[in-house]
Amino acid sequence: MANIETVGKTVSEFLKKALNVKDVKVVKVAKIDNSWECEAEVYEESSFIKSLGLPTKTQDRNFYSVKLDAGLEVESYGRIKEGSE
Repeated sequence: MANIETVGKTVSEFLKKALNVKDVKVVKVAKIDNSWECEAEVYEESSFIKSLGLPTKTQDRNFYSVKLDAGLEVESYGRIKEGSE
């Protein structure tokens, strides 16, 4: 099974590609049975300002959860809503 550092790098590379962002900070990695659960902090263009059709450099800080199997294949990912754990 992979080590925590490899899992973090895999999650970071996946989110950069999937979300088209430059920086991803992995803030949690946990081994659960034969899989991995991770959380990452991502700065993205403000979706609210973007929906108004206005140009912006404003960034929203969002958190994502990512689940990987033992072979480091991403099984699921999604944004974590504020106030949820």
